[in-house]
Amino acid sequence: MYANVIIEYPVKSLNKMFIYKVPEELQGVIQVGMKVYVPFGVKEVFGFVMELKDTNDTDYELKDIIRIDNSELVLNKELVDIGKYLSSITLCNLITAYQTMLPSSLKIKEQKHNYNIYDEYVLLKDINKANDYIKKYPNRKKQIEIINRLKENKLNKKEISSNILKSLKEEDLIDFEKVSKYRINKDNNKIVKKELTAEQNKVYNSVALEKYATYLLYGITGSGKTEIYIKWIEKVINAGKTAIMLVPEIGLTTQIANRFYEAFGSDVAIFHSSLSEGEKYDEYLKILRGDVHVVVGTRSAIFVPLKNLGIIIIDEEDSSSYKQDNNPRYHARDIAIYRGKYNNIPVILGSATPSLESKARADKGVYKLLKLTKRIGNAQLPKIYLVDMEAEMKKRNTIFSDLLKDKIAEKLAKQEQIILLLNRRGFATFITCSNCGYTYKCPNCDITLTYHKTTNNLICHYCGYQKRRDELCPNCHEKSLNYYGLGTEKLEETIKNLFPDIRVVRMDQDTTRNKGKHEEIINAFKEHKYDLLLGTQMISKGLDFPKVSLVGVINADTTLNLPDYRSTENTYSLLSQVAGRAGRSEIPGEVIIQTFNPDNFCLNCVKENNYDKFYIQEMNFRKNLRYPPYYFMVGIKIIGKDYEKTLANAKKAKYYLTKNLNKDTLVLGPTTAAILKFNNEYRMQIIIKYKFDDKLMPTLKELDNIFINIKDSYLEIDFNPLRI
Repeated sequence: MYANVIIEYPVKSLNKMFIYKVPEELQGVIQVGMKVYVPFGVKEVFGFVMELKDTNDTDYELKDIIRIDNSELVLNKELVDIGKYLSSITLCNLITAYQTMLPSSLKIKEQKHNYNIYDEYVLLKDINKANDYIKKYPNRKKQIEIINRLKENKLNKKEISSNILKSLKEEDLIDFEKVSKYRINKDNNKIVKKELTAEQNKVYNSVALEKYATYLLYGITGSGKTEIYIKWIEKVINAGKTAIMLVPEIGLTTQIANRFYEAFGSDVAIFHSSLSEGEKYDEYLKILRGDVHVVVGTRSAIFVPLKNLGIIIIDEEDSSSYKQDNNPRYHARDIAIYRGKYNNIPVILGSATPSLESKARADKGVYKLLKLTKRIGNAQLPKIYLVDMEAEMKKRNTIFSDLLKDKIAEKLAKQEQIILLLNRRGFATFITCSNCGYTYKCPNCDITLTYHKTTNNLICHYCGYQKRRDELCPNCHEKSLNYYGLGTEKLEETIKNLFPDIRVVRMDQDTTRNKGKHEEIINAFKEHKYDLLLGTQMISKGLDFPKVSLVGVINADTTLNLPDYRSTENTYSLLSQVAGRAGRSEIPGEVIIQTFNPDNFCLNCVKENNYDKFYIQEMNFRKNLRYPPYYFMVGIKIIGKDYEKTLANAKKAKYYLTKNLNKDTLVLGPTTAAILKFNNEYRMQIIIKYKFDDKLMPTLKELDNIFINIKDSYLEIDFNPLRI
């Protein structure tokens, strides 16, 4: 028997299968998808078995597979096929695709840490022998008590003293049993079921669970999408099948997972990057062994090895976090649709602000459109105000408008809660010397450093470079450093100065860095331990706080003015979603959006809660400028350490693409990327726009192969990039 194996090196030149002999002792045990240890050149490396066959058509001597690394970890046929699909749509190495699909603790490398944990139990070996012991030693009261308890049931080893264990073991009366256990166990005896409204029921009954289709559930904020998800999953489980539920942010898994624990008890596994390696290992094994029917997680949970899938749900489907930024640059929605077709099951895309691509597909009938137009209970959509900050600046209100200050005071007096959004973390966006003009910049990247007051550090939010803040300007040595820009850290300080008694909690990447902080902050705010929650976009979606009656957006122009064709769409989504956090119960909600562009069309659509009006306008803009969804796009970055050589290689790439692609395909560039220098490497960009081009994939594959042999630069290819 022979095996085709892909090895652990993610090098383009080794992106192929290598054939090995299967030794006799592994025949009958080895399977496709198993992780194996094989000789490769003078080394021994790990790999995955891709194919088993009885014949060998090579004429050179083959080496034997050394061993199977983990017989429990097997990529089933579906996962093997998903890896091949992922490789084909992103042009990544096959091994890179499989590495992406596995948690760190199970990746294709040598594992020096054993992540298994156990409970150890004590069992009685022979009841007759135990009775003889009792007769022989009637004065050994403690040992006899343990023996009598062991007659009834096995005992946890921790319940028995080491001296008694030792004496009973010496008499050969007991045995030990190890039982694998999981770090996360959410047993819930109180299952909470909720009734659906008439509108929810109509949507629920519109989905056929026994065949493939992609549905777009367009439901306003607070319309109860989660409860319909739960009903669909309940029906799927009753049919003996399983479900994947994706959420965009780690912070959202807390509230969603808690609701799913209420609905399904311990039949739920959670899967996201904030889990420890041991927890991820446990949750993956739970799924692999079939111990759970529901998985709730972020982007990477789309790859979990659930058997007999019955439904896939992607909540807040418009979120950019479903697209991976590094290789392989996949979108979770594409993998979900592939798995939906593979298993002949429905895929649900839910959002209050669907992406333009998804809404366009629903309008064309590619997706089936479902709508929720009413909030649950008596809740009404919040009243939204646009405040002109240019007028406020004349009154010297640089951060808070008079209206926002008054409304915060009003809500505090009523013991209601407030959410403030500022989509920029840190204390100051940059520091500049007023004497000589020196500005702190990252030495590795082409951007300014952000000042974080709590750590007194200047940090690059791209590469992570840090340095301590100086007291004097490092250039002219004068004490004339000024702080410009506003971040969440400075906003927190300003709020506390304005309202000395207010209880504020901040939620951004800095405050949620430690494990469990997302959950801790969300639960504390829900229990009204804080009056005001301020944060970046991670607080904008999916969170449900009944006492929140006011949402304030400090600077709506932050995302609106980005040089990106999606900036308007992203702004509409962000502001509509964060506005939807207000007034979700019987308390009326109000939203104050501070902007220097009060006449902006996008902001006024947010004010009117009018997604359809915004959609029509934005689609006209996209059509005129040949952007998605009217055209497909490919973003190509040419990256190298030398500016001139990188630019020269980018021009060669442009020439090759123009020469080999169809004439009606647009090839734009090369230009400098949005961040020219990143991690000491220069980045040039080429954009391809096309409707249909049968030459595209062969040309890109060949270009990718050409760059294998170019030492000065390398290539990054991103299909349908979310930002350019």
